[in-house]
Amino acid sequence: MPQPQAPEPKTASSPARKGWLRRTGEWCAEHAVVVIMLWLAALAGLQVLHHSYAGEYSDDFSLPGTQSQHGLDVLKAHEPLAGGYSSQIVLSDHDRPLTAVSGQLSAAVAALQRLPDVLAAQDPLTVPSAPSVGPLSDDGRTAYITVRFSVPPSTLGGDYLQGVDSAVAPLRAAGVQVDYGGGLGELAQPEPNDRLSEIVGFSVAIVVLLIGFGSVAAAVLPLITALFCVICGLALLGLLASAFVFATVSPTLATMIGLGVGIDYALFLVTRHRQNLMNGDDPIRAAGKATAVSGHAVLLSGCTVIIALSGLWVSGIGFIGTLGLAAAVTVVTAVAGAITLVPAFLGLAGRHIDRLRVRTPIAEADGEPGGESGGESGGESGGEARGSWHRYAQRVERRPWWYLISGVVVLAVLAIPLFSIQLGHIDDGADPESFTDRRAFDTMSAAFGPGSNGPLTLVVDQSAVPQADRPALAAQAQHGLADVPDAAAITPLTPTSDGDVLIATAYSVAAPQDERTTELTNRLADDILPAAVSGSAARTYVTGATAAQVDFLDIVSRRLPLIIAVVVGLAFLVILAVFRGLLVAIKAAVLNVLSIAASYGVVVAVFQWGWGGPALGVSGTVPIESYVPMMMFAIVFGLSMDYEIFLLSRIHEAWLRTGDPKASVAHALEITARVITCAALIMVSVFAAFVISDEIVVKMLGLGLAASVLIDATVVRLLLVPAVMTLLDRRAWWTPRWLDRVLPHLEAEGHDMAGEGEGTGLGRGAGDGPGAPAQPSRL
Repeated sequence: MPQPQAPEPKTASSPARKGWLRRTGEWCAEHAVVVIMLWLAALAGLQVLHHSYAGEYSDDFSLPGTQSQHGLDVLKAHEPLAGGYSSQIVLSDHDRPLTAVSGQLSAAVAALQRLPDVLAAQDPLTVPSAPSVGPLSDDGRTAYITVRFSVPPSTLGGDYLQGVDSAVAPLRAAGVQVDYGGGLGELAQPEPNDRLSEIVGFSVAIVVLLIGFGSVAAAVLPLITALFCVICGLALLGLLASAFVFATVSPTLATMIGLGVGIDYALFLVTRHRQNLMNGDDPIRAAGKATAVSGHAVLLSGCTVIIALSGLWVSGIGFIGTLGLAAAVTVVTAVAGAITLVPAFLGLAGRHIDRLRVRTPIAEADGEPGGESGGESGGESGGEARGSWHRYAQRVERRPWWYLISGVVVLAVLAIPLFSIQLGHIDDGADPESFTDRRAFDTMSAAFGPGSNGPLTLVVDQSAVPQADRPALAAQAQHGLADVPDAAAITPLTPTSDGDVLIATAYSVAAPQDERTTELTNRLADDILPAAVSGSAARTYVTGATAAQVDFLDIVSRRLPLIIAVVVGLAFLVILAVFRGLLVAIKAAVLNVLSIAASYGVVVAVFQWGWGGPALGVSGTVPIESYVPMMMFAIVFGLSMDYEIFLLSRIHEAWLRTGDPKASVAHALEITARVITCAALIMVSVFAAFVISDEIVVKMLGLGLAASVLIDATVVRLLLVPAVMTLLDRRAWWTPRWLDRVLPHLEAEGHDMAGEGEGTGLGRGAGDGPGAPAQPSRL
């Protein structure tokens, strides 16, 4: 491999026009009041539009092409009353059999049948059933009304529950315990309130910023701008929800990501601005230069996060793709706020940004590697820097293999639980006991077995079978459904009103989220049902909510590797285009994958193994929600690029100035470690605060994202990256000439163009070797 040549000594740049980012930053700082008023007007306008036109969030989604969807379509075509979306209303009375309230029960069923979007409601006292199948328990004290809707009940809106409550009011008045399961239970859940999580995250962020930088204004400013951006982003998301179907978890996810990146991006600009002030720039000029330099990194990082989130559309599932879109909305507003609202606040604060302080303010130490550092955390003038981070970097430089192996071992140990991961769908049994769907789940499990909460509808389409052969086919199919492993009970096959379809219901011996239920569903769909009708023209399906969840899991499992490949590939190309180093790009992709694997291991240990799950409010152990790893990968991979670009840009900048790769690593680590550490602690606190949510999926995402950022900013960014960059030496910046010619020229951080000697680039002459530092593109 050709060795990259060291760059020539730095030369002064000639005066040139300012880039658009610097002009934007200076204009916003100079017209601070106008910019802030425009943001306030936009916020108010978006809130008005949101109040008037915002759509509803819903977990309604379809899986076209799956066998469960085909089965549902067959039912709708041949037996509309059986082809809707079912939900259970669970009744229990500890003092007497429910036959004592048969009148009230009949009245409740009749009232339910009159509700809009209800196809049918089944009276449990009038339906003959085999033992252990329901809908009436053996002691007669527990029963469930099966209500079938023309649309998913979870999409009907909170007001719809008033009609359901009115219908079952006579039963409650008679002393019967009434709870809602399935879609009605989801509809009855309290609206998610993330305010406490936001307050906790903000409080920790203020403490971290005050301790890290000492200035009250510098600590509060990133939080204010992040809050502005998140509120605007959520309003935009609500408007988009009027045109697209977004999952109910979308606003929470958007809030988590928006707060995290919003604080980070603002922090990067504020840190650079304060250093510019310490170096003698006036506030307008300092804000403009900060926007030109760090603002460019923010743009690139934001685009990388959005690219990673866009990779979720590769799943082919709209539900997952729109989750990525929801998160991307607040990333866009965070970037917009960073390059406009942050400079405005900086201009408004002027030189008074550090007037209120809790200790001596600190910005980012900058200067030549091994030379004089700026700011109050600088090093010795003309000598080796004295900062603790610089000394740490030198220790890494002396023993890079030791640090590399230690970091890899830590990641490997944390990733061990990943090898036993069980993807699935978390059922209602994991919800808080205060939720009606949890009470309904427990009551059904006690009276009818855990599988009663996730019945499987078996469909045999015999429309292509001659009439004379149908009785024999029904007998053959019924015989094939005898003694099915892991099936607690399977009802007899019954024909639809037109006789073209046979229907039965299967109940698992385990809860819907249990792996045995997933295996039973796949076994019935792939083996048992097709074998039961072999030799005929009949087609078979397994449908229902549980079967749809299993199909969803199968799709996610198949496409997760593709999403990982796409996201990693795109991020690899971004790093390669920015830093022109093939090995740097490979290193970034590999280390990010390792850190995400470690965070997966943490999530599996807590939720699936139960290590600390009860302390987080999780009842028992639960599988990993099928789409959580996919979401975590896209989000974390995008967010980790923030720190990757921030650190590598400083290493690259020092390499361009000096041509000393090892000293460049130490210098970059010294001047970025404090900012990366504070930014990571803030993001960790924001994400971790969401583990107090009542929703298990939100807990998973909050813990997973917090663990990912913590691992990435400590083990990877402050240990593995310096070790690997030291070992790669000059080879890190090597790129084949042919690849360098075809790659677009991007840049991690912008450069001042006013002839002030900031970030001068070096041209590549005809005699330069492959991978020698190239002339950076200019803003």
